[in-house]
Amino acid sequence: MAQFEIKDLSFTYPGSTVKVLDGISFSIEAGQYVTLCGRSGSGKTTLLQHLKTVLAPHGTKEGKILFDGRVLEEVGEREQAQRIGYVMQNPDDQIVTDKVWHELAFGLESLGEDQKIIRTRVAEMASYFGIQGWFHRDVSELSGGQKQLLNLASVMAMQPDILILDEPTSQLDPIAATDFLNTIRKINLELGTTILITEHRLEDIFHASDLVVVLENGKLLTIDTPKKVGDFLKKENNAMFAALPSPVRIYYGVNDRLEGESSADEAAYSPENCPLTVREGRSWLSGIFADNEPTIRRIEETESDAEVEDPVLLVKEIWFRYEKDAPDVLKGITLALADQEIFAVVGGNGTGKSTLLKAICNICRPYRGKVFLYGKKTGDFKGRDLFRGNLAMLPQDPKSLFVKKTVREELEEMCADKADPRIMDIAALCEVDKLMDSHPYDLSGGEQQRTALAKVLLTDPKVLLLDEPTKGMDNYFKERFSRILYDLKERGVSILMVSHDVEFCARYADRVGMFFDGTLMSVNSPRQFFSQNSFYTTAANRMSRHKFENAVTNEDVIGLCKRNLLKEQNKNE
Repeated sequence: MAQFEIKDLSFTYPGSTVKVLDGISFSIEAGQYVTLCGRSGSGKTTLLQHLKTVLAPHGTKEGKILFDGRVLEEVGEREQAQRIGYVMQNPDDQIVTDKVWHELAFGLESLGEDQKIIRTRVAEMASYFGIQGWFHRDVSELSGGQKQLLNLASVMAMQPDILILDEPTSQLDPIAATDFLNTIRKINLELGTTILITEHRLEDIFHASDLVVVLENGKLLTIDTPKKVGDFLKKENNAMFAALPSPVRIYYGVNDRLEGESSADEAAYSPENCPLTVREGRSWLSGIFADNEPTIRRIEETESDAEVEDPVLLVKEIWFRYEKDAPDVLKGITLALADQEIFAVVGGNGTGKSTLLKAICNICRPYRGKVFLYGKKTGDFKGRDLFRGNLAMLPQDPKSLFVKKTVREELEEMCADKADPRIMDIAALCEVDKLMDSHPYDLSGGEQQRTALAKVLLTDPKVLLLDEPTKGMDNYFKERFSRILYDLKERGVSILMVSHDVEFCARYADRVGMFFDGTLMSVNSPRQFFSQNSFYTTAANRMSRHKFENAVTNEDVIGLCKRNLLKEQNKNE
């Protein structure tokens, strides 16, 4: 008997005629690892929320959801709380106490468990998840990664049968995200807990999935094993193919490039042979060049000059701490942003990247050092002149910008004239023009991000600061977002971006810098920067570095493979 069985589920939000979920049917067996994916706004979060009645949104629902053969609504809230674990996208939305140890015990206390059981399970979870070192700390002192790990440990303390996770790594740096997802896999393998997870970052979970469920416009597009889903999306030329792990896209990319140019056995490119992990990708590349090592091993690139002449934004040796006796968060950091440049800053959670952006905006005032915008100290701008056609910032949490009841009102707030044609132009550019009458809080994470971006762009900034701009975005809109950034560059806008999305930075940034211990440790071009790193680099680079010297994007690897194979083919002819 299936653990969860979803039968012809449809759902419409109040005041809307559009079905967010439309006839969804599939089942999940106990102990399975199921990945739910789809473009932003496809209904993933809405579907997950329906699997726990206390989280189910208001609206018109049709169809049934069965849990262990019983209609979900007939399963008591206590049993659901104990057996169905749920980890939300934003860790702050789920934490309810002030201390780490209390948060671990809160769920068990709410269930009325015996004190001995509570102490035993809390100790076990703290040990299993490596929380001992910050067991007595205030929750407010934790980084985003630590908060999310605490949420997971708190849920697992109740020993749930199924664990539902809604984009749990959207606010984590790449290393912390990988560690978190490896822990989820360990829970599935060692404890037999059923996993249902939705993620835009598929590199670490796609290969581990027993089933992959793909939603599109609220409908079930396909459900199958990872390799068959990858082959389906490729053959259908579906936009979701761009979200698949790098080894899959490189595999099919090389196959496309070689079609008609190579006499290679077609069976070598069957879905069964498609690599899903970096390790499998390395083996596949080694097999391609088993007889002849590649002679073209690098992509030629002019050396990047880290020095910037006449920067539009200059951060000069600024120091900042949140409290007088607290440690410094920014430690003499110097940064120069060139005209019409996209500068990406990467680094771990809690290193001070967001604080840097706030210091530039005068939200956090440095106690030493200066910030110059077009040669003028930001502190010398009068009133709100700094943010009128000069500087704008998209914060990490888009909800902090929302104060109105509809998307339309949010955008109209930024213009003196509500009939300003720029409103619909920017809305169309950010693909929120069909969401104008929706409440901002009813949108998906990616849709909220795009709405906040549209609101910020209506200020016509010359320098744009972006804090985790691709958080919650699917790969389809990331490509669209990159075109927005390039369009802004052509209009004379310079962009400073803080991001955990190394794949996006490698592909679209002009320069990349590593933020560590309150300062920038290195600045270089994306290709030079990421090819020198072992962990803070792209999957394409880790997969191909044993054959190619500086390939950092999927296109780099595909291009070098094609050039070498074509060269070998011509030599044989």
